Amino acid sequence: MKRNLVQLSENVYDLVIVGGGIYGACVAWEASLRGLSVALVEKADFGSATSANSFKIIHGGLRYLQQADFKRMRESIQERTTLMRIAPHLVHPLPILVPTYGHGIKGKEALGLAMKINDLISCDRNLLNDPQKHIPRGRTISTQECQQLLPNIPHQRLTGGAIFHDAQVYNSERLTLAFIRSAEEAGAKVANYTEVIGFLQTGNCVAGVQVKDTLTGNQFEIRAKTVVNTCGPWLNRVLGLLKPQSVKIQFAKAMNLVLRRSLLENYAVGLTHRDLALRASEADRQSKSSRFLFIAPWQNKSMVGTYYTAYDGEPDAFRITNQDITNFLEQINQTYPSANLKLDDVAFVHGGLLPQTDFDAQTTEPVLSKHYQLRDYSQEGLKGLISVVGVKYTTARDVAQKTVDLIFKSWKQKTPRSISAQVPLYGGKIANFNSFLDRAINSNSSGLSKGVIRRLVYNYGSAYPNVLKYLKQDGDRAVLQAEVLYAVHEEMAQKLSDVILRRTGLGSAGYPGDRELKLCAETMGRELGWSDRKIEQELAEIERVYPNLSVVSV
Repeated sequence: MKRNLVQLSENVYDLVIVGGGIYGACVAWEASLRGLSVALVEKADFGSATSANSFKIIHGGLRYLQQADFKRMRESIQERTTLMRIAPHLVHPLPILVPTYGHGIKGKEALGLAMKINDLISCDRNLLNDPQKHIPRGRTISTQECQQLLPNIPHQRLTGGAIFHDAQVYNSERLTLAFIRSAEEAGAKVANYTEVIGFLQTGNCVAGVQVKDTLTGNQFEIRAKTVVNTCGPWLNRVLGLLKPQSVKIQFAKAMNLVLRRSLLENYAVGLTHRDLALRASEADRQSKSSRFLFIAPWQNKSMVGTYYTAYDGEPDAFRITNQDITNFLEQINQTYPSANLKLDDVAFVHGGLLPQTDFDAQTTEPVLSKHYQLRDYSQEGLKGLISVVGVKYTTARDVAQKTVDLIFKSWKQKTPRSISAQVPLYGGKIANFNSFLDRAINSNSSGLSKGVIRRLVYNYGSAYPNVLKYLKQDGDRAVLQAEVLYAVHEEMAQKLSDVILRRTGLGSAGYPGDRELKLCAETMGRELGWSDRKIEQELAEIERVYPNLSVVSV
């Protein structure tokens, strides 16, 4: 990918997409596959805001059974299969264990029935030929087996457990980037660090955007038939550039923690606070929030999520505070006392802003939006503008498909068939993942360890040999240098944080170490002609992401 801003300003596009998170990336891929000319701009780096706060779980929608929302279940199940098909290196099945307590709605009998209904609704979940992507049937287990799998789980009123499978993203930042890279290869023009500062508006028609290169300060225009706003938390700000301004959407703060130690190894675990508030009376338990808490093994650590709280500030001022983390750790310890987590157990914090609709009267927690929104402003007298408000990482591709359908409808043109659910993303040309991984390890002639080859395959998939083309010498450290060079020359990395957090994944689970940071900074600096002062500035910027958790900026 090449960052060519001159080219962006010289052409007139069918679409200009504002925002390079997972939703903007999917719309760019979908539209490009259907033959549209596409420009995409992102004010920071691709996938650097709320998309980076993904809990890494690709949900099949089991929780929607509580509302009998079978439509959303089917959408989620289909998208789980689709992501395993088009990004087989990044999305893999994950077993999830839910302990059962008592004999009510969260008891073993009720969850056993839920497993059967879920299996029925997802009867086509194993259409993929790759056995590594197999999703087994759900099942219930005995109290004894549950205690064997989770020795430290609270046992009062424990009646057993239920086991089902969803999927997990090995590196969600690289999945977002895979959509961007695939769109670019299909003809889209993309640029990071390019901020929209205004609209090209004539009367009641939007004809493009005014943008600023945030690296140089240069300004220019991009003209397009339709502007698609996929800015996430910045949606209100971008719409505020219009005349007249549009209705605002409220957002809530969301946070996931990465722990230094692994609480679990083979299973993710879902727990509810209400069930495990064992010291409370039955009446008190009924008044407590039953929000699900997930603990999942990831990158040899554990992720815990998700914590929600109200937020009414500007998205640029968003911060996860020490108090936010402390409050969440208290909830975790109440739910899973044996974890006994402290502040120094937290290796990293992922945070973002999600659309909300209301507040829970009992818990005062924000109620998140359940449904995505597509707004065609021609219905409000303003042609050439569509906004997309997403609520789930899992269904971003499906929403993108619906968005492009809406665009063709707004043009009163015949809608071409979507093929994005079938076409592999960049790096995704893998028919059988385990066989591909074995061949990569066994055919390694560079003297690299099995662990390094495995990591490269999981991150880059079938494109991993392209990374090794930048390998200048033997050794695992040389591989990291090759990844930096690859990120700079082929993945539009502009800043050290792009490499550390979103291209290599080196720092997305915690502080990578002084030695690794310096190696990456010096390698990148040589390629981009950075001065010693610039290298120090880049190092200082990335180190502020790991400030001993006094205040964590995301």
